[in-house]
Amino acid sequence: MVDLAEIMTADVFTVAPERPVAEAAQAMVQGRFGSAVVMQGRMLVGIFTERDVLRAAASGTDLTQSPVSRWMTRDPETVERDVDARRAAEIMLGGGFRHLPVVEDNTVVGIVSLRDLLSTRVRRRPSS
Repeated sequence: MVDLAEIMTADVFTVAPERPVAEAAQAMVQGRFGSAVVMQGRMLVGIFTERDVLRAAASGTDLTQSPVSRWMTRDPETVERDVDARRAAEIMLGGGFRHLPVVEDNTVVGIVSLRDLLSTRVRRRPSS
């Protein structure tokens, strides 16, 4: 099986917890990111996803004022880069989320999505 180090995205999009939802969402759209890792300095404090943007928008809150920290998932599940793709998929499916930060020595070094895992699986499938 493939280790996450081989398929993760190393260039992780990050935001500060106090950043307004509207700004974070705009940057996510421009960069085509499905999630943002929320960092307080060098410490991972949360993850903010497309689903969180939708929840915030549906609330009627002023998204130019509402901080990411109000909507993010705090202390998200993480894995190390040597975890295999199958185990990462089990974690994501079991937890009901689609993005998983990859850490090494408590430092974020990447992120993997269910799409990444599926793409790897499809590429590796032998042709009929």
